[in-house]
Amino acid sequence: QDGPQRKKRKSEVAEEDKQLDILAIGTAVGSILLYSTVKGELQSKLDGGHDSRVNCVRWHQDNGCLYSCSEDKHIVEWNTQTCKVKCKWKGDNSSVTCLCISPDGKMLLSAGRTIKLWDLETKEVYRHFTGHATSVSSLMFTTVKPVNESIPFDGITGLYFLSGAIHDRLLSVWQIRSDRKEKNAVMSFAVTDEPIFVDLTVSEVKEEPVKLAVVCRDGQLHLFEHILNGYCKKPLTSNCTIQIATPGNDGDSTPKPVPILAAAFCADKQSLLLVYGNTSQPVIEKVSLNTSESHICLVRDIQKVLSLKTEAALTKVKTPVVNSDTKVLVPGIPGHSTAVKTPASGKEKKKNKRKPGETEESIEERLGALDIDVSKVKTPGGLPQTDSFAVLLVQGLESNDAEILNKVLNTRKENIVKNTVARMPIYAVIPLLHELTKRLQGNPYSASLMVRWLKSVFTLHASYLSTLPDLIPQLGMLYQLMESRVKTLQKLSRLHGRLFILVSQVAASETVQEVPEVNQTAKLVYEDESSEEEGSDDEMIADKDSDENWDEDEENEEQSDEQDMTVEKEINGDSDLEPENESEEE
Repeated sequence: QDGPQRKKRKSEVAEEDKQLDILAIGTAVGSILLYSTVKGELQSKLDGGHDSRVNCVRWHQDNGCLYSCSEDKHIVEWNTQTCKVKCKWKGDNSSVTCLCISPDGKMLLSAGRTIKLWDLETKEVYRHFTGHATSVSSLMFTTVKPVNESIPFDGITGLYFLSGAIHDRLLSVWQIRSDRKEKNAVMSFAVTDEPIFVDLTVSEVKEEPVKLAVVCRDGQLHLFEHILNGYCKKPLTSNCTIQIATPGNDGDSTPKPVPILAAAFCADKQSLLLVYGNTSQPVIEKVSLNTSESHICLVRDIQKVLSLKTEAALTKVKTPVVNSDTKVLVPGIPGHSTAVKTPASGKEKKKNKRKPGETEESIEERLGALDIDVSKVKTPGGLPQTDSFAVLLVQGLESNDAEILNKVLNTRKENIVKNTVARMPIYAVIPLLHELTKRLQGNPYSASLMVRWLKSVFTLHASYLSTLPDLIPQLGMLYQLMESRVKTLQKLSRLHGRLFILVSQVAASETVQEVPEVNQTAKLVYEDESSEEEGSDDEMIADKDSDENWDEDEENEEQSDEQDMTVEKEINGDSDLEPENESEEE
């Protein structure tokens, strides 16, 4: 149950069962290993319950059952005798990260981000709690009896429990009440960094305070002592902070901090077991502290305690015999390869000192000697890689470097923006929003890019932002800015419509002027009879006139023909004389 085991393994190590002496270990593939501490060997393996990584395992204190939760959103109750699943149910809409069994063994707390209290008989939710913005990492009951002893105790109502989450500097305390509507925390404890290990002494009597030991990621230990007696608005600060540092002797005058890995209260509830130093070889020490002081710094010479025998270690290392022409690829930069040289003896150590006449080699020559292709190492255009955008963004926000921020925030690709916002740590969300607000007030082109970042931040980190108590003053300027822009949107859309009509009319008139004039006179006209019915009377008169004229013309032609005939006869000497006249002439 000590800290280094929890730090080394992501899967949680459950409490040791006193009767069976079995340790349950959850694995990343979804199976659970039962290890016998007496025999020193693996006893059995539980399979078929989870499809994904096991986050937490807990033994039941009475019946020997085992409870586990996983990334696959389910909680499983195991029968350790038959190594089979006794019951399986869906615990949350996302992964379930932590479990805790109530003191009477009838209820089960489970947490992903929200916290649920389950009735183990019916497997139904008994109470809901708000929870944290991030995944819950620790969950434990702080009392075994209710504060108000006048009300009959049903085994759960009135009890307090504690929860802590990753990237959250507040440990929340919740009370199980008879009122179902009460879902918020009754008090909270503030620490300097994310809690990585929590231990407490359970309050068994009403007047007995709860003692809390919280180890943070920055290596400090915070001690709290508080009587749980109802609602407290402000977060409580620690009564005592403990740090460990080196003495600063042996040529190094500056003391160096030694990280505390875990802490646990002893049976007397006064002394502490501290685990500090390196995770691979930790130091465990029992200390009794005077908690009246607000800050305690323990001086420990950790180098003397952890002095490693280097001679014994070197004898076990066998150096392979490698030809001088052979090149061995080294992981790291692409194209980086170097020749492995056999280690020289201690007497032939080369001193890194230049002679007075020598010139220092340039960095390019050194890279050439290492056989690194410089052109491959450089990224095209000097732009940062995709996977480093989140790191660059955090660095730019912390150092307020405009060049880095411009490189990152001027990205137009939607998927890069979403991935960067998803990967960035929680504490950088508010500084990013302030930076986006500042840039929204500038150039309209940059504002259109910033809106994409705002959309991603609000969709991915809405749960975290909703938990901030000072959210309204933090985002007040951004809200006013968006409100003012939305008010002008209707007027601008009307203006845009009018301008669009004007521009389209001007364009239409210009196209009309550019078209050449076309000759409108018809080259051929065809008249249909049906179209001439209107003037039928005039046409009839005209037809009669034309008929009369036609008859007169025929008579004139006949007369002219007779005259021509008589003239021809006279010329030829022929005449139509009567017979009488002919005889007279004779």
